[in-house]
Amino acid sequence: MLDTLIKGGSIVDGTGCPPRSGDIGIKDGCIVELGTVTTPATQTIDADGAVVAPGWVDTHTHYDGQVAWDDEIAPSSDHGVTTVVMGNCGVGFAPVRPNGAKALIELMEGVEDIPGSALYEGMPWGEWETFEDYLDFLDGREYSLDIGAQLPHGALRSYVMGERESLEANASAEQIEEMSGHVERAMRAGAMGFSTSRTIGHRSISGDPVPGTFAADEELIGLACAMKKAGRGVFQAIPASVIGDLEFLGGEQKTLLDEIALFGEVSRASGRKLTYTQLQVGEDVDQWRSAFRQIDRENANGAQLYPQVTSRGVGFMTSLRTYHMFMRRAAYLAMADLSHEARVRELRKPEVKAKILASEDIPHPKTGSMENVYEYFGNNLQQMFQLEHSADYEPEEKRSILAIAVAQGREPQDVMYDALLEKDGTTFCVLLGPSYHEYTLDPVREMIAHRSSVLGLGDAGAHVNFVSDGVLPTFSLMHWVRDRTRGEKLPIELLVHKQTAATASLYGLTDRGALALGKRADINIIDIEKLSLGEFELRADLPAGGSRILQSAQGYVATFVKGQQTRANGEDLGRRPGRLVRGA
Repeated sequence: MLDTLIKGGSIVDGTGCPPRSGDIGIKDGCIVELGTVTTPATQTIDADGAVVAPGWVDTHTHYDGQVAWDDEIAPSSDHGVTTVVMGNCGVGFAPVRPNGAKALIELMEGVEDIPGSALYEGMPWGEWETFEDYLDFLDGREYSLDIGAQLPHGALRSYVMGERESLEANASAEQIEEMSGHVERAMRAGAMGFSTSRTIGHRSISGDPVPGTFAADEELIGLACAMKKAGRGVFQAIPASVIGDLEFLGGEQKTLLDEIALFGEVSRASGRKLTYTQLQVGEDVDQWRSAFRQIDRENANGAQLYPQVTSRGVGFMTSLRTYHMFMRRAAYLAMADLSHEARVRELRKPEVKAKILASEDIPHPKTGSMENVYEYFGNNLQQMFQLEHSADYEPEEKRSILAIAVAQGREPQDVMYDALLEKDGTTFCVLLGPSYHEYTLDPVREMIAHRSSVLGLGDAGAHVNFVSDGVLPTFSLMHWVRDRTRGEKLPIELLVHKQTAATASLYGLTDRGALALGKRADINIIDIEKLSLGEFELRADLPAGGSRILQSAQGYVATFVKGQQTRANGEDLGRRPGRLVRGA
């Protein structure tokens, strides 16, 4: 007797093979039968007309704090994700000295826009010190999906070198040896990998760079050699120049091509796979092509480099209830104590509008505060769009705020002001930045199709009031398989492969990522025609009342984690089969 029989679905198995019709039999959390299955089952699901695919494996998330207070793990659980890897970008919460929580919280708050109040209140600080302790803490918890964790360079450097020295000083040989010991022990204990950030754009709320940003090549090679000793783990990196030169912060230390050359050395020294963030940048819209050519050369020379790409332009959300270009105007700050409704009433008054548009900006005193993003919004209205619907991510240039202003003979900030007041001040606009500098997703399509790339960069769990890209697994199928009108689409088998077998293989998760006999029954049943994203919702459900932007999904008929159905038609069933997954 099977536990569950999925009948008559269009099976997209994750390997890249074209869809085929068939049945899937599940017992004791595994796939035990495929093809035409006649064995009786306790539960039978008719999947006729639906796609049956592996659960998504999302390797770029930031649930490091959320896993301490939440077991549902939204938004990922809403969007068919069955395994997440957190601890990316060199930021996280272990190892940590008894008095070290504040520095790590301020780093996460600045880099990943997770409210510090939630991290103070929601996390049981004192339950762990080493990374191995942190894994043991997670091992005692249950979730709606599986959780994997990486050792972050920022936390490690702070732990070994001290908070201030870790920011810019070169590590001594003794400090590198001590850090290497932590890396080896963490990998052996089950860390999925080691992560680092090398872009000056990543800063704490106080404006300090992530510890490790300026780490010497010798330090990275030394830590890579520790991974080789352990024989485990993935090296994850945010390179310098990943989003441009950032001259206003002093300029990046290296070019992207320099970074890829270093990553080749790191991969060869460690014998491990290395994945890094690859985007299209505005200063050189074809730089990514040079990067892919260099990746091919490095991989031909013994490296294992896997660029992590997104399935749409990185979207920075703006609204009157989150971050926007007027929030630090002196005249706007004078209304800070008003309720949202009262503020909207004031903003609609012509004299108030004129005063705010003429007012000067007052930067937030903490230079790394996300409130200072107002300047980025104001300087990039050529890439700012009002969304016509919740999955509207390939708009034409003529729909940008700047283009509308030119067409109407108005000032761009005047148009932006009015846009933010729509829907009683609850509307969201999006600044489509990296990977959308040419107003087309054709470059993204090429990046997805490259043989070495994997899909990721959704940052689920992070940038909670700034980015809503944790929904990318759903968007990928909607846009690239079904809805795209401004260029070629992509086959469903490629999109499924890139976020299942490819991502699982990257992190050595050989028990999942494909629908095959003996594999874990992590499965999505999807009605492609009904697949959709809900409207943006600002929900104040974080500890200490913190808010976050969420988007629901429709079209997921069922999601299974280790053979247990966790969701049905978009609803959480309350089952928690997910656990900590330790690296192979």
